[in-house]
Amino acid sequence: MRVGWLGLGAMGAPMATRLARCGHSVHGYDVAPDRAAALAADGVRSAGSAAAAAGRADAVVIMVATPDQLEQALFGPGGAAAAMPGGTVAMIMATVGPEAAAAAAGRLAGRGVAVVDAPVSGGVQRAAAGDLLIMVSGPAGPVARVRPLLDVLARSAPLVGGSPGDGQRMKLVNQLLCGVHIAAAAEALAFAEALGLAAADCWQVLREGAAASFMLDDRGARMVAGQFDQVRSAMDIFVKDLGLVSAAAGQAGAAVPLTAAARRRRSPALPARPRPGHGPPRRFRADRGAAREPVTPCAEAGQRPARHGVRARVRPARAGARPARHAGHRISRGRYRPWVGDEKISPGGRRGTRRMLQRSRQRPVRVRARPGPRRPRACG
Repeated sequence: MRVGWLGLGAMGAPMATRLARCGHSVHGYDVAPDRAAALAADGVRSAGSAAAAAGRADAVVIMVATPDQLEQALFGPGGAAAAMPGGTVAMIMATVGPEAAAAAAGRLAGRGVAVVDAPVSGGVQRAAAGDLLIMVSGPAGPVARVRPLLDVLARSAPLVGGSPGDGQRMKLVNQLLCGVHIAAAAEALAFAEALGLAAADCWQVLREGAAASFMLDDRGARMVAGQFDQVRSAMDIFVKDLGLVSAAAGQAGAAVPLTAAARRRRSPALPARPRPGHGPPRRFRADRGAAREPVTPCAEAGQRPARHGVRARVRPARAGARPARHAGHRISRGRYRPWVGDEKISPGGRRGTRRMLQRSRQRPVRVRARPGPRRPRACG
């Protein structure tokens, strides 16, 4: 089968090489030209552009890193979409999210090109050995046409859905587990050393029990041996994948706090999640001790025209506070606090009583705050 291959990175290169060694005609393209040239000895032919790799191909495999790269490889200048003849099958094997896969399938359908969504999992070594897990989704006809390629690349390639995007959803569940498992393995081994245990001994014991996982077994071995020279998965790829997980979870209304924690551990630049409804204590706020804002009339502060006859300072309502049901006045804890709309107007004042000052239906109410123990009163 003639295969156009777009993307010859850490995973794309060994996968394209395996297809070439198994007798398929592979024409590869990468934005870094030296990558394709380095695979010439393995039977991968270098193409000058994505369009050149896709021309006259029976199947075009896209193995890039991000949704933006998928867009550029297919529809950008020199993209593959314009060169693919009708009847070609495009196989998206990158992790780009269900929306990107479905959108690409919709655009290619107008050109007579079918899309098979087939993201992979397993790492570089398994890619070279043809031992990957490939989560396949798409129409039955195109899936059957690319089945010979899947059999060469995968140990298991189950059909998980009938539409492009279903495979991406399954892959996001996979990446959630992988991301959390790597973070948990690293934290557990560091915890073992803090307790005075040898991390290597701890890893050797625990990988035989209920706490075992692929990530503890594979990545844990490299952690305890300090073997970090050979890159098997880039950190930014995991940050990207966990970002896709978080975005899909937000759309589905699913809570993924462990994913968020694992993502922050890999990307310290991400802000910590604040507690809902809680802000920093006033004694820790950066604006404490700053000059107080000048007192302005309510009408000049963007509120409705002042009807209580006082000049007021506008302050935001407390987070989580119930908005006022109407423009009313409240005296609470010794402070005169009229409320207007969703904001609190606090002109200050002396001690008062816990009661509501009703506005007159005939004319505005004027309120005066007097010093001393005397209560503020409404006067006509």
